[in-house]
Amino acid sequence: MSAQTLVAIVDNDESVRESLPYLVRVLGFSIRVFCSAEDFLASDCVGQTRCLILDVALAGMSGPDLQQELSRRGHWIPIIFITAQNDERLRNHVLEQGAVECLFKPFSDKAMLEALAVAVRGSGIPGRGTLR
Repeated sequence: MSAQTLVAIVDNDESVRESLPYLVRVLGFSIRVFCSAEDFLASDCVGQTRCLILDVALAGMSGPDLQQELSRRGHWIPIIFITAQNDERLRNHVLEQGAVECLFKPFSDKAMLEALAVAVRGSGIPGRGTLR
């Protein structure tokens, strides 16, 4: 994994936008951080993003809505959802739609690093969603 691999983080929680990049940089990724789905879509990095860490509940367009919009536009970016909603139905839904993982906050560093490794490797975990 190299510094050329871009991971985008979309979360409206400032504390997540400030702390999560430090963890992701441990693996040597380049990072871009956005506070909304709309900001991410309007950026110049959608096509270069190799993994998207995406909050479910965002102001405006939700995380699952962004997942659908990216699919509609033909961008198949591996997505790791993060959410404060401990809802297995929601988790199953986003995984069925192709997400690599859905982690409930607070998640462990190990869980995030494992999900990132799967996402950038380009293969899903059986029974946990697949990349398209």
